[in-house]
Amino acid sequence: MRVLARDVKLLLLDEPYDEGLAPIIVQEEIEKALIHVQEQGMTTIIVEQNAIAALNLADRAVILDTGKVVFDGKASEVLDNVKLRHEYLAI
Repeated sequence: MRVLARDVKLLLLDEPYDEGLAPIIVQEEIEKALIHVQEQGMTTIIVEQNAIAALNLADRAVILDTGKVVFDGKASEVLDNVKLRHEYLAI
């Protein structure tokens, strides 16, 4: 992963869990790479439709609804809040 070879302060990823990739690649390779980036202490912003995968890696979560922030807090709060997940994430 090239980003680790540079002095990057912030990494923005758009849909790293893209459904077009083979599930085994998503589950193993991308997740391993994201965990490695996280272990290096690099701030990472992930914009992702696969909310559960992203929330399981995240420290914080921001949920937008029609361009407005409806939640800004710990990712674990989203995972633990059935009403919030159902209303905004359809999970």
